[in-house]
Amino acid sequence: MPIQVETTDRRDIVDITAEVEAAVPADLERGLCTVFVQHTTAGVVVNEAEQRLLGDIETFLGAIVPDEDGYAHDALDGNADSHLRALLLDESVSVPVRDGTLALGTWQSVLLVDCDGPRTRSVTVTCTS
Repeated sequence: MPIQVETTDRRDIVDITAEVEAAVPADLERGLCTVFVQHTTAGVVVNEAEQRLLGDIETFLGAIVPDEDGYAHDALDGNADSHLRALLLDESVSVPVRDGTLALGTWQSVLLVDCDGPRTRSVTVTCTS
């Protein structure tokens, strides 16, 4: 069952580490956990979930891909900037699993980056040995 993530802003970053961790089978000694976002205007990354850094990431994405810059796709949906920002992100990440838990580094978190919110986003978590 996918994880449902509510975002609150046009560009929003949500720490989903706890939800992903909860999806890891406790009896999985060693394996790989893949986290996949099922949308073309969002991404999943591993990074630090420090509030100022999250704001910097949002600012960075806005600077790299400006809002309303005469994109052809805007005539259809008005969200071309969101699709272009998502191109800079990954739609999935893979994290090693050790002893039934995510083997993340000290400051690493799994983050959903929404480029076209606010929305409800679906994230699929698949763990294999």
